[in-house]
Amino acid sequence: MVIITGMSGAGRSTAAKCLEDLGWFVVDNLPPALIPTMVDLGARSQGNVARIAVVVDVRGRSFFDSLRESLTDLDAKGVTRRVVFLEASDNALVQRFESVRRPHPLQGEGRIVDGIAAERDLLRELRGDADLVIDTSHLNVHELRAKMDAQFTSGDEPELRATVMSFGYKYGLPVDADHVVDCRFLPNPHWVPELRPFTGTSEEVAGYVFNQPGAKEFLDRYAELLQLIAAGYRREGKRYVTIAVGCTGGKHRSVAMSERLARRLAAEGVETVVVHRDMGRE
Repeated sequence: MVIITGMSGAGRSTAAKCLEDLGWFVVDNLPPALIPTMVDLGARSQGNVARIAVVVDVRGRSFFDSLRESLTDLDAKGVTRRVVFLEASDNALVQRFESVRRPHPLQGEGRIVDGIAAERDLLRELRGDADLVIDTSHLNVHELRAKMDAQFTSGDEPELRATVMSFGYKYGLPVDADHVVDCRFLPNPHWVPELRPFTGTSEEVAGYVFNQPGAKEFLDRYAELLQLIAAGYRREGKRYVTIAVGCTGGKHRSVAMSERLARRLAAEGVETVVVHRDMGRE
């Protein structure tokens, strides 16, 4: 059972359609109180409906309050369930609502931003408990589908999946990060004229970054720390983690460090996806 929820306009429908394409039985806008009923129906299908995804959002209004009770019921029944939370910045959400000329479901007589603020307050606790948070502020439909595919494509289920994301501090922190790593203690290749045009994916920039004092040691020790954290995540049943690696512009140091860190995780059996959020924005 996958519960798809999150901010209105953040891409819940796209995420649901992706799971539907992967063979999941998807129900949109299901009142949370009916989630256990859906599970019971799936159990009686003789294996024909083994994977169910439901979209739960504020359109349910009063029904939404019963979601936590339904999740507790699923846990008591031993159902494997995951909560996917779709997030986006206020600016991105406002632009999306204005582009389709539709009101926010909670804005009432107020403005779109009022509805967004009310929704964030309503969903704050659920977001904190989500198994997977995806920030769609800078994702198009195809990129969101790629993220969902990477997390839910059928096959042998890995114990842990990691997204290693490089970013630039000047563009803001990724809101869906579980861990944030700061690479600004390393010299910036931006100030080396022959390296400035390249990115951290190039051998020239990577070689420069990892020849700096402390770079290799930092990678080694942080990778060791992640081994300890990953073991704890596995014990607690947490399947997804996003590690954000930042530098000033998200072009050189963070990209090089993300690439090396992702290789380390993959070598240790963690299914890893690398995303360079801000590379190319300068």
